[in-house]
Amino acid sequence: MTTGVERHANFPAPAAPAMAPEATDRSGCCNPVKKSGPVTLDHVLSALRETREERDSRIRSLFSFFDSDNLGYLDSAVIEKGLSAMQIPADYKFAKELLLVCDANQDGRVDYQEFRKYMDDKELELYRIFQAIDVEHNGCILPEELWDALVKAGIELDDDELASFVEHVDKDNNGIITFEEWRDFLLLYPHEATIENIYRYWERVYLVDIGEQAVIPEGISRHVHATKYLIAGGVAGAASRTATAPLDRLKVTLQVQTTHASIGPAVKRIWNEGRFLGFFRGNGINVLKVAPESAIKFYSYEMLKNVIGGDDGDIGTPGRLLAGGLAGAVAQTSIYPMDLVKTRLQTYVCDIGTVPSLGKLSRDIWVQEGPRAFYRGLVPSLLGIIPYAGIDLAAYEALKDMSRKHILQDGEPGPLIQLSCGTVSGALGATCVYPLQVVRTRMQAQPSNKNNRMSDVFWKTYRHEGLRGFYKGLFPNLLKVVPAASITYLVYEAMKKSLDLD
Repeated sequence: MTTGVERHANFPAPAAPAMAPEATDRSGCCNPVKKSGPVTLDHVLSALRETREERDSRIRSLFSFFDSDNLGYLDSAVIEKGLSAMQIPADYKFAKELLLVCDANQDGRVDYQEFRKYMDDKELELYRIFQAIDVEHNGCILPEELWDALVKAGIELDDDELASFVEHVDKDNNGIITFEEWRDFLLLYPHEATIENIYRYWERVYLVDIGEQAVIPEGISRHVHATKYLIAGGVAGAASRTATAPLDRLKVTLQVQTTHASIGPAVKRIWNEGRFLGFFRGNGINVLKVAPESAIKFYSYEMLKNVIGGDDGDIGTPGRLLAGGLAGAVAQTSIYPMDLVKTRLQTYVCDIGTVPSLGKLSRDIWVQEGPRAFYRGLVPSLLGIIPYAGIDLAAYEALKDMSRKHILQDGEPGPLIQLSCGTVSGALGATCVYPLQVVRTRMQAQPSNKNNRMSDVFWKTYRHEGLRGFYKGLFPNLLKVVPAASITYLVYEAMKKSLDLD
């Protein structure tokens, strides 16, 4: 492995350094590997022109570099110290994640055999993606090949950004990336080496290390096909809301009932008012507000991340919670009139076929109650956003960590595990803030001339219905969580494929 601080990690020199591949012209390139069959360490050794003894020496040297006190093991503090010595601007979380990936027996320490196993797996992983990007199979990555791989991953760069990316990996400045340079750049990256993750790693970590007064890019979302992702999210949200619309209508109907409420009579009432279509009343406007709500939340979140994160772009968990909560508040405020009209439509008492149109209902609210009526219940709605996001995020991370330790044996959670964790955490968060939802819905459903404030609704609900009144409709709301999350995920993934985002 080469030595130097040039543009990224300052790895220690091995005791017996391997012969560096000679830089050649772009046509002949570097050191192509012609072996067929599954990728093995023999491919890695051939690509590096390194013997097994030289590789053993290199890995032993790197372990010793971290274990500067000769303890015989590495912990998170030692790893963090070593990363800092390599001039990698890593925080504690990065060191902790690297420890988690290496620590096979989960004792909080990484011995040499565990470290060696990580190195074997990581170099094989890096070689596989290196080969996938090296479409000409000439043993090195050309800038145009890297650009093609980034574009296929949904990341668009201009010429200067591509040149900067290549420059930070290409240590000898010959305009191409050898596997040795690729390996050095990503060897200590603890996550899966997908092209998107690699770009995120370069953008958020290594741009800080150039020693110049450069402006850090706004984040990976600026380069991906944001509009396509927005379309995919909008279609997925619309599909899940339509599929769960009957449960949503039932929930709202139960929430506004101040007398004893049960599911059976509520279902019968909805059926009598509109038969089958009665269960989908209000779904049209519910679907219409998906796209603007997602767009506002998405762009508000990215803007707030830049404000909160400062120059390093890393806002951490508290920053994500704050940015997510504020973005949710901005989005909720922006589309709130649509939400209120939806609630009024769903709770409108009528005979079959006498439901007012959205235009007439909105016009009546404006004329009879004034424009402020469109924001009734906004305060309890906003009060629930940050607690919900905090509970959801904390529970999701805790469940993912538990799955890594007890189910996956330190492996990374797949889509099914992530979906399960998200479903449980979302249900927990929704349950905790549900009383605020009940108060909001009741304020939305009441005409503003009744002049009921949030405190009045809280007090009346508690006095007449007790604590149970704050949880009316909770059961159908929880029934929505699993199908809504599943449908959203499945449709979102299908849309990503159809829009060439995968």
